[in-house]
Amino acid sequence: MTLLDFARGPAMNVAIAVFLAGVVWRLVALLLLPRLRDRSKPRERAPWRIQAAAAGIVSHMKIAKGLGAAPRFAVWNGYVFHIGLFIIAFFFTQHILVWEGLFGFAWPGLPTGFVTVVSVITLASLVAALVRRVASPVLRLLSGIDDYVSWLLTMLPVLTGLMAQSHLFVRYDTLLALHILSVAAMLIWLPFGKLFHSVLVWITRGQTGIFYRRRGVSI
Repeated sequence: MTLLDFARGPAMNVAIAVFLAGVVWRLVALLLLPRLRDRSKPRERAPWRIQAAAAGIVSHMKIAKGLGAAPRFAVWNGYVFHIGLFIIAFFFTQHILVWEGLFGFAWPGLPTGFVTVVSVITLASLVAALVRRVASPVLRLLSGIDDYVSWLLTMLPVLTGLMAQSHLFVRYDTLLALHILSVAAMLIWLPFGKLFHSVLVWITRGQTGIFYRRRGVSI
């Protein structure tokens, strides 16, 4: 078995299984947490829960007024690499073929050259996020191993993907295997580290919207 066969087969199969089991375990554990029933009376004209949840998600995507230059940069930079990761994962033609193999349907992809540019920008944005974390005494103090491992496992698929696309340094099949293995490592880590915010963010922001709108707070 070659490294590429191992990456495409056993490694990715195990990664997907761990990812799915981990996500289900985390969500079930969250839903089973004890919670007090909200006995407060809803404000007059309080919106439906779904509407309030959607409002909470959308409102937290806005950039708050009055932020200084450094926090504003952090927010904008976060948008850059999150949008970049989304484009790479779902609109690169080779990745769409993977999704088609998993789910049985596909959609149009973006030009390879465009996705390559997006990948370079995303990689630069991730590096900028790391530099900011390391350079800031406060962020450095607040950062733990989870922050750095999560950053590394987010960055490696982008880096190895670019290297494979450009055929840099070593054989293409080796680079492709390393790219797949980096994605597998990220999938295994995601349910158990801070990368799980990619799932929890929608739940927590939706719940916050419901909580606020029930009390008549404008968000």
